[in-house]
Amino acid sequence: MSVDLVGFLGVVLVAYVVPGPDFLVVVRSAAEHPSKGRAAALGAQAGLCVHMLAAAVGLSVVATRSPMVYETIKLAGAAYLLYLGVRAVLAARRAARKRKADGEEADGSDDWSHDPTEAITPGAGRPRSRWRSGFTQGLLTNVLNPKAALFFLSILPQFVDGGGSMAQQILFLGILDVLIGVVYWFALVVVAARMRSLLARPKIRHRWELTTGWLFIVIGISVAAVA
Repeated sequence: MSVDLVGFLGVVLVAYVVPGPDFLVVVRSAAEHPSKGRAAALGAQAGLCVHMLAAAVGLSVVATRSPMVYETIKLAGAAYLLYLGVRAVLAARRAARKRKADGEEADGSDDWSHDPTEAITPGAGRPRSRWRSGFTQGLLTNVLNPKAALFFLSILPQFVDGGGSMAQQILFLGILDVLIGVVYWFALVVVAARMRSLLARPKIRHRWELTTGWLFIVIGISVAAVA
């Protein structure tokens, strides 16, 4: 098996550096809690594995050649991004109203996750719920992103050897892509986690949630607009 690793690695690195839905999910989750950021990163890469396996067995070909299937996936992804964005914006506004009503600012020491699936009682359940929430967000954001399927379908074949097994080479490059992504996302989680003390300040946190929330909404609308 002979593949163009240099060209492939260049494309993969550029794809990860350019911010997208996965980037926003991982950074937001890491800013809430490092463990949630790592879970979101693993969820995003698990979603990437779904696209990789689909491409290897030819399912992505069926999806992209069927307008109905492709548009359904695309609209579902757009709807989920809109959901994340609207939830973040509403959470930020609720927090602002609560601070105004209380007449005082929070000290920023608590976990500021607004995920309704988070456990409200302390103890072992809370970390598990936080991890599950982050992983689910990362997984769904990636699985419902048709661009990820198109990456494996259209980009990866350009770096494989036509004389070898297409499926095996796509799996090899896909696994390499996933491993690179894990390293990149985990490094990003470390950076975002170091910003927690800054983002814990109520005013900055409010602007951060509004900004990332509206970014999700804009991306979701742009995906739906071209569907």
